[in-house]
Amino acid sequence: MKLEVTRLPAAERRQAIVEAAMRVFATGSYSGATTAGIAREAGISEPILYRHFASKRDLYFACLDLAWARLRSSYEAKLEELGHQCAVAAISSASMEFVDSSQVRPTTLWIQALSEAGEDQEIRAHLRRQLREVHDFVADTVRRSQAEGGVPADRDAEAEAWIFVGAALLLSFADRLGGLLDRDDFARIAKQRHRWLTGTG
Repeated sequence: MKLEVTRLPAAERRQAIVEAAMRVFATGSYSGATTAGIAREAGISEPILYRHFASKRDLYFACLDLAWARLRSSYEAKLEELGHQCAVAAISSASMEFVDSSQVRPTTLWIQALSEAGEDQEIRAHLRRQLREVHDFVADTVRRSQAEGGVPADRDAEAEAWIFVGAALLLSFADRLGGLLDRDDFARIAKQRHRWLTGTG
C-alpha cells in the first residue's frame, strides 16, 4: 500500500517523526523498535525518515532530548508560578502533573538507554550527559531554594539531586514491572522527601 505523504516543512516533519518515535520507543524498547516501524507510525516512508535522521540512534537521542526538555519546561513553569522558596513543592507538583499527562517521560527512555549503554558507547555518553544535566538542574534549584529560605542550608544540594534522579528511575521501574509501586506509594515518598528537604517534620 502506497503511503499518502502530506508535504510538511522540514522542521515540522522532523518533529512529527520524533513524536512518532517516542510513541514507538515508549511502548516497546530501543532494540525492538525499527526505523520501518517508526516510519509507519509517522505515516511516511523509511527513506523520508532517513532524510531527517542518519540512524535509529540519532532519532533516539532526539527523543531523549525532547522528553527531558518537556519535563524541564514543566518544572520551570511551576517554579515561576510558586517561586523558588517553594521549589520542593513546585518540583513535586510538576512531576505528578507530568506523570498524569500523556507525554512520554524521560525516565522511560532512560531505562531503555541503560540496557543499551553496556554495548553502545554513544548511547552511554549521551545518557551520562543528560543525567548530569538533570542533576545539575535539580541541584541548582535546591541551592536557589536554600538562598530564599525554602530548604535548610545544611542540606547537600549535590547529593539531594542524585537522590532525585534515583527516585525518577524508581518510577520507571514501577512502570515497567507493574504493581511494584502505585500512586499512593509515590505520594508517601514525595511527602517524606518534602519533610526532609524543607525541614518541616
